[in-house]
Amino acid sequence: GLGGLIKIRGDPCWRGLTCMDFHYETQPVPNPMAYYLHRSPWWFHRFETLSNHFLELVVPFFLFLGRRMCVLHGTLQILFQVVLIVSGNLSFLNWLTIVPSLACFDDATLGPLFPSGPGSLKARVLALQQEDSHGAGPQPRLGCVVRRAANLALGVLVAWLSVPVVLNLLNDKQVMNASFSSLRIVNTYGAFGSITKERTEVILQGTASPNASAPDAVWEDYEFKCKPGDPRRRPCLISPYHYRLDWLMWFAAFQTYEHNEWIIHLAGRLLTNDPEALSLLALNPFSGRDPPRWVRGEHYRYKFSRPGGRHAAEGKWWVRKRIGPYFPAVGLRDLEDYFRAREWPSPRPPKHAV
Repeated sequence: GLGGLIKIRGDPCWRGLTCMDFHYETQPVPNPMAYYLHRSPWWFHRFETLSNHFLELVVPFFLFLGRRMCVLHGTLQILFQVVLIVSGNLSFLNWLTIVPSLACFDDATLGPLFPSGPGSLKARVLALQQEDSHGAGPQPRLGCVVRRAANLALGVLVAWLSVPVVLNLLNDKQVMNASFSSLRIVNTYGAFGSITKERTEVILQGTASPNASAPDAVWEDYEFKCKPGDPRRRPCLISPYHYRLDWLMWFAAFQTYEHNEWIIHLAGRLLTNDPEALSLLALNPFSGRDPPRWVRGEHYRYKFSRPGGRHAAEGKWWVRKRIGPYFPAVGLRDLEDYFRAREWPSPRPPKHAV
């Protein structure tokens, strides 16, 4: 519900049913299936967007319409999350969303999944239910009473903290991904309220050349574990695992390095071949040799290659075009004042390079 309202009130492409024309290509970390789904017919993308609105804005109310509709709600929501898992690397989010949907299925629905007969689990559960319905069960103990009281108190607390969240939900200026109390127990959430229409990437490069601006300086790319880099590398498949640095690089690409100072911190670590920083990457072009003298960030525009087209025939999953510099070439001496002003530990060159 929250995600659906964020979408319908957010990017006009959700109302125009065109968001799925872009989503597969521009999502944070695409997977191989996204490469093919991106090329689906226009009418299929319209169907996907309409289905998303139906599942996020209408289906949640099925919970209040009786047992059968509740079961239908659980089935549709689980199928929806499975589709999202198959079509993108959205970390553990969709897997967690499946868990509360399991509560929609009662014993009568799940019963056929378990064996029947004397002594079976189903028979024992049925016997316990019959005893409880006839009052034959044991009297509640003190621990049970305390637990119920604690559950009630927690329920009242959550209801009270949910008041600003519900008010935000009803507000036409709904805020996405925000907290309304210091406890952060109840928050508002919404994903993809806005859809980026083109994909840009920050490519980190290093060179051993003493002069960063020399025409003959050879710049070598660092490769991340999952985010697009080398156009010939197949999109990864990591869900439900989550590479946080790759995800942050996606955000950094449509902002500037002034909004993401941590990327300069990362560049400083790469200038020293810092093992902790390099453990977050898939490829260090300076492995086994001296660290680079300079590191820079280059800004590229990425598009999926067309299946069966010229670029795909060359083994390229992506087609990229340079936009310009993301941040200029920096060396260790350039970063001393930058790190000191932010009270960051200065990157230290390896001992053999001192």
